[in-house]
Amino acid sequence: MNFKLGEYVTRKSYNNDLVFQIIDIEDDIAYLRGVDVRLYADSELDDLNKVTIKKETDRKDIEKVESLISLDRNEYFYLPGKIVQFDSDKFYLDRCIKFYKDMHLEAYGIKVKENEIEEVITETLEKYKPDIVVITGHDFLKKHAKDKTKIENYQNSENFVNAIKKARIYEKNQDKLIIISGACQSNYEELIKAGSNFASSPKRINIHALDPAIIASCVALSPVNKEIDLISLIDKTHYGSAGMGGIITNGTMYVGYPRWT
Repeated sequence: MNFKLGEYVTRKSYNNDLVFQIIDIEDDIAYLRGVDVRLYADSELDDLNKVTIKKETDRKDIEKVESLISLDRNEYFYLPGKIVQFDSDKFYLDRCIKFYKDMHLEAYGIKVKENEIEEVITETLEKYKPDIVVITGHDFLKKHAKDKTKIENYQNSENFVNAIKKARIYEKNQDKLIIISGACQSNYEELIKAGSNFASSPKRINIHALDPAIIASCVALSPVNKEIDLISLIDKTHYGSAGMGGIITNGTMYVGYPRWT
């Protein structure tokens, strides 16, 4: 079977569980990028199945966020929270920024390697003064690691922790700066201990590309004087409490009256 760049495939040896896009082919090896899951892989061509998918749309995820919020635009005006997302991967960052824009949120994307986020986070927070910061990219629990509690057994969890600690020097109050952190298989407990309001991944699973953005959008569109329903929010992510978790947090949106025309 012939394969071309840009085609969508699954892997037979993994029971066709995830959909990938072919981003490169060298000899008989295809290099793959997860369509929805933050994952890169390679595969022999004869292990691949071609699949057809609908044009990528995040409408269902937008509806998930909308189902958690209730806005009366006839009487009130709303000032949602501002978001800054640090991400090492332009493909997934662009998708998240588009999601924020579709939700009519002010959001800024900063492409930076995981180990360099801590170097730029303070100046970026001072520049944009966000209410919500997302710290993400790629991560994994190293193969054959026996102790899931040790941060050195993860590719980038320690880099995320260092960035969170820098952000908490800038703003220690977890109600004034909401931090959402982690990526696939990240050390959830250490990210929360470092000062993150929400983090991945309690069960060390791969997360959906939009899971941090779903949480950030819900926080941005929830009133500043009300606690967010934590369980309902986590349930709106793709893998629920296996992929994301967090602490009870207030929203960041101010509500005003009367609405101007």
